[in-house]
Amino acid sequence: MAPQVGLFIPCYIDQLYPQVGIASLKILEHFGADVEYPESQTCCGQPMANTGCTNEVGPLAKRFLEIFKSYDAVVCPSGSCVSMVKHHYDEYLGDDPDYKQLKEKTFELCEYLTGPMGIKKLDGQFPHKVGLHQSCHGLRELRLASSSEVVGEPFGNARELLESIEGVEITTLQRPDECCGFGGTFAVAEEAVSCMMGEDRVYDHEQAGTEVLTALDMSCLMHLDGIIRRQHKPIRVMHISEIFAECL
Repeated sequence: MAPQVGLFIPCYIDQLYPQVGIASLKILEHFGADVEYPESQTCCGQPMANTGCTNEVGPLAKRFLEIFKSYDAVVCPSGSCVSMVKHHYDEYLGDDPDYKQLKEKTFELCEYLTGPMGIKKLDGQFPHKVGLHQSCHGLRELRLASSSEVVGEPFGNARELLESIEGVEITTLQRPDECCGFGGTFAVAEEAVSCMMGEDRVYDHEQAGTEVLTALDMSCLMHLDGIIRRQHKPIRVMHISEIFAECL
């Protein structure tokens, strides 16, 4: 029997980049998952938590649990939102046994593909030089890839999937896991610093020859794409799910 997957779509994707949600759905269904999109889902509460509005987060955490606890797996095309559920709901849900199970079965999209679904290779072609941006939450909290300051064998499920696609050339960055500078409300409170950090990331990709800039988080890509468009840089921005769906 196909696993029943609850598809959790972050606010940015729902409101501004629905094609990313559709691409994620196509990929999961292509590999045999029985996917449902619960229409009653809302924000995971991360923006409120990041700005100290913790009283507003509790009800959202409880609502998330009620909506998604019955699925075999919860999959989300955002490491940032997945990290919120897996690492920051403890404060609001404590020792709830349903939450303990939910933490274990909530996955970022690439994590789910390479983990429970066992996907190691993607068919299709994507003849471009691809720059992979590692978002902070996915890298530091979910450990979806190796950090440059840690000694050991490098790993990264998103990179492995990209490298399996015919024609993809992953560009080499000078600072492969540096923050893009978005940080949610940080981009509003510290606009100048945020923009400078983003410009540094774009410059690194530009010098590396990146043609298509991708990431696991649309929020990071939204920030970088704004800089790219304003500076008229010849770099195309695509969420990793869009690349995978195009290959299908």
